[in-house]
Amino acid sequence: MNNRKQRRELSQDIRNKIIDKHRKGKGYKTISKQLEIPVTTVAHIIQKFKTHGTVANLTGRGRKRNIDDKLRRQIVGTVSKEPRRTSKDIKGELLDQGTSVSDPTIRRCLSQSGLHGRRPRRTPLLKGNHKIARLQFAKMHVDKPQSFWENVLWTDETKLELFGKAHQLYVGRLKTEANNQKNTVPTVKHGGGSALFWGGFAASATGCLEVVQGQMKSQDYRGILGRNVQPSVRKLGLSRRSWVFQQDNDPKHTAKKTPRMAQRKALDYSEVAFFEPRSESH
Repeated sequence: MNNRKQRRELSQDIRNKIIDKHRKGKGYKTISKQLEIPVTTVAHIIQKFKTHGTVANLTGRGRKRNIDDKLRRQIVGTVSKEPRRTSKDIKGELLDQGTSVSDPTIRRCLSQSGLHGRRPRRTPLLKGNHKIARLQFAKMHVDKPQSFWENVLWTDETKLELFGKAHQLYVGRLKTEANNQKNTVPTVKHGGGSALFWGGFAASATGCLEVVQGQMKSQDYRGILGRNVQPSVRKLGLSRRSWVFQQDNDPKHTAKKTPRMAQRKALDYSEVAFFEPRSESH
């Protein structure tokens, strides 16, 4: 362990005082006692003034940079085009070009340019036709009034973990406190299982919620619609003859045996489709 006392750089004012006293004929030891500065430091400052004519810090001091401006632009441009490139990949490419740069230096260069390492956002896996369909959906519904969206019943299924969390968690802890109970996440064998729920909501409130027993098939989905759609419409106060039913294009939702209300599409919108029943009997 390095126990040496860290050197403190003298301010510009103290350096100027040393030069003023030297011009007045003061000796090195006298200046050292009056300003409480080591004699060698006084000597170095006076010698620097005689050689360079200034006591300010000269350019080129300190450790020379391993990355110049051209190499910095190359590294930043590589990561900007391909964000998944790691510092090790870039180091290997630079080594092939005859330039040796360490991983920390590359990461520091990227951080100074605002390119910090972060976890990527999770987004749906969309193909080209999905993106086109979503754009068409946005263009067709951009002028819809607010009353239209207030009468939309949004429905979907979701799976909830019964024990623990399926996503990544972080804890703030010391290196030696990894096994403290407050810094651990309890787990059970085989994950603890999960539960599937079907639910709906509108702009005003949430509708009915039902627990799906086992694996949901088309027959189970038809039963869920029969038990929950109309009660949800009445509970949410949607317009009896102009409300809109929404579901995604899951195979169970678009099966031939699914009721006409949930089968007749008003628009094929990738994962989302709207269905407008003509009357409450639908």
